[in-house]
Amino acid sequence: MKRLFLTTSLCLTAAASFADTRADVLTTYADIAAATYGDSLATAQTLKAAVDALIAEPSETNLNAARTAWLAARVPYQQSEVFRFGNPIVDDWEGRLNAWPLDEGLIDYVDTTYGGATDENAAAALNVIANPVFTLSGTEVDATEITPALLSDTLQEADGVEANVATGYHAIEFLLWGQDLNGNGPGAGNRPWTDYATGDACTGGNCDRRGDYLKAATDLLVSDLEWMTSQWADDGAGRAHVMADENAGISAMLTGMGSLSYGEQAGERMRLGLMLNDPEEEHDCFSDNTHNSHYYDGLGIQNVYLGSYTRVDGTTVSGASLSDLVADQDTALDTEMRLKLAATMRELGEIKAAAESGFAYDQMLEAGNAGGEDLVMGGVNALIDQTRSIERVVTILGVDEIAFEGSDSLDNPGAVFE
Repeated sequence: MKRLFLTTSLCLTAAASFADTRADVLTTYADIAAATYGDSLATAQTLKAAVDALIAEPSETNLNAARTAWLAARVPYQQSEVFRFGNPIVDDWEGRLNAWPLDEGLIDYVDTTYGGATDENAAAALNVIANPVFTLSGTEVDATEITPALLSDTLQEADGVEANVATGYHAIEFLLWGQDLNGNGPGAGNRPWTDYATGDACTGGNCDRRGDYLKAATDLLVSDLEWMTSQWADDGAGRAHVMADENAGISAMLTGMGSLSYGEQAGERMRLGLMLNDPEEEHDCFSDNTHNSHYYDGLGIQNVYLGSYTRVDGTTVSGASLSDLVADQDTALDTEMRLKLAATMRELGEIKAAAESGFAYDQMLEAGNAGGEDLVMGGVNALIDQTRSIERVVTILGVDEIAFEGSDSLDNPGAVFE
């Protein structure tokens, strides 16, 4: 579902007066995209090294190192999500890396309470790791060798089911943590390191194939990020697309901000889980890292408006910004937008701080947990509120009409329970 926001047009002389500034803003935007994806690639390469070490020498220490590397890799990647929606080259690709939620039984063993195949998903409990040969969509598949191509070309969204997520961060997350069986209680997944052990020490069965799957998924993550990083280089297609038309480029920036802020984050990632009181609706549900995912999504939106991104090495990429454009037209609106972004970051920061102090996001979603509901809804309401200001920015900058992503949880709550 989409919410449609129509803009008003500025006179041609006003638009022309800051045309060069808009080009500068788009250059900053592309530079931040390049840096953000570059950091995502670098941290994914560190994750790959940790995964390779775990497979070569399984141990609790090496499993924990791989988990730590995964958590670090999420920090820049989540900040990149603001480049979705307005940029088809990103949105068409993003599902390979960040699709969720997933039917983890497609990949590996699951608890008996998980259940089996359903009418909606015949492959929900396929367990590719345990089955070197299986039937999918009526065709026998030889999965003796688990490769990146098998994951991306055969298993990802198998049978056209979005929950068949075989690639990306969340498939890797599941393989590192295992299922989180704590419900609305504290605690993440607790996969033992012996799930990657050799010989009699192997638990869960098929430890060699589990290692093969983890390696294939991590290698694919790195190669996908290599490709996207190249799209924002000086001669990249992503950069060329936003620079080709200044009006369309600014529209893409605002579309990404508004859609992530409203429908995706406030709606699908936060309000929906609270309505359903379902920890399975957590974004990083196996690792209990959802509080960080929400925080860094919000930070990515702020980065784009302010034209500044702090890299993982502490250096900053910055330049002409949307804030500059808005301030040229309406200083009060720019102040409003900055204050709304800061308010959102405070609310998301409170969720993050509470989770890091022992109040897990799972617990916040529990029915009747008033404190948890207040925290989550504080973030939801701030994100909705800042979207209202983004609408006003769209109007003052006079770009083409924009359709922000919506969510039934916000636009039609009754449909959530149908």
